[in-house]
Amino acid sequence: MLDRILRFGWRIISKIALFCINLILKPFGKKLSEEQEKQLLQFGKFGVIGISNTAVSYLLNVATLFILEKLDILQDIDIYIGNGVAFFLSVLWSYYWNSRYVFKEDPNEKRVWWKTVLKTYAAYALTGIGLSNLTSYLFVRVLGWSKYIAPIVNIVIGVPVNYLINKFWAYGEKRKKKDEPETKVTDQVPEENEA
Repeated sequence: MLDRILRFGWRIISKIALFCINLILKPFGKKLSEEQEKQLLQFGKFGVIGISNTAVSYLLNVATLFILEKLDILQDIDIYIGNGVAFFLSVLWSYYWNSRYVFKEDPNEKRVWWKTVLKTYAAYALTGIGLSNLTSYLFVRVLGWSKYIAPIVNIVIGVPVNYLINKFWAYGEKRKKKDEPETKVTDQVPEENEA
């Protein structure tokens, strides 16, 4: 039931978004092609899931910081532990929703789920751990910003980088060359010769 509601809601939102974008482009004599619309909507879905992922990650990070503060332990490395807990659990969240709604499996190619999960972790490690720890160190330790604000900085850079890495590597969507023929799956079953 929830799945049907989400799909219906997304169809409505995407139609409105595409209408508005084409309305903006109309005075310039431009219109999105079907492929451009498809790519834009895919990035939009990734963005929506990214927003939920960011919220989950931030809440996990803050909850970890709060718990460590209340327990009065590991205060020198609490920001790194918070980033680690948020990373591990939010990547699982992201993998589930992205594999279900954004980077759906091509019927011609079967994904190995555990390889995709590992690639997803690697993709998010680049920005989720590497970048978040770098920004945490820079903004908290060097510039003296609040440790509750630093995780937000990663969003601006992290989302587009994660989209590209996930699209072309983790989920294995490869660009088709213009002169490469498109293969289609047929539902026809070869008939057996009658004796």
